[in-house]
Amino acid sequence: MKRKDMKLDLSQKKYDVFLSFRGEDTRKNFTSHLHKALLQQKIETYIDDRLERGDEISQALLDAIQGSQISIIIFSENYANSSWCLDELLHILYCWEKIKQIVLPVFYHVNPSHVRKQQGSYAAAFAKHEERFKDNRMINKWRSALTTASNLSGYDASNTR
Repeated sequence: MKRKDMKLDLSQKKYDVFLSFRGEDTRKNFTSHLHKALLQQKIETYIDDRLERGDEISQALLDAIQGSQISIIIFSENYANSSWCLDELLHILYCWEKIKQIVLPVFYHVNPSHVRKQQGSYAAAFAKHEERFKDNRMINKWRSALTTASNLSGYDASNTR
């Protein structure tokens, strides 16, 4: 994954919020409602509804992450099945570390400890990744990113309607 120069100031921010989510799990329910609510509050929000999916995360998506003040990561049952989502997560945490971007994890119908420890559906996803990818370094980066992100103060959506 290529990273652009991380020297940004607030005047260069394009979005208030970047939404990271697994489309098949949350696009037509939680994420669409959150996106609509943010827009109603005049919060400029990036959602990936126009991107072409491919094997590698696109530069446009990296720019959108980098150009946001806040990233909201919506962890759902199948989030870890997507190498795209996991690569997105890596870049979000890179921006969190390098430019102090605010990162807010949301746990949507998934136990935060399953994300943190890669248990349940997350364990199954990583078993498939280990079969597919021979590069254990990338898998280890993804595991570490999930642990780091799930240790941040966030929101457990299963506790509310």
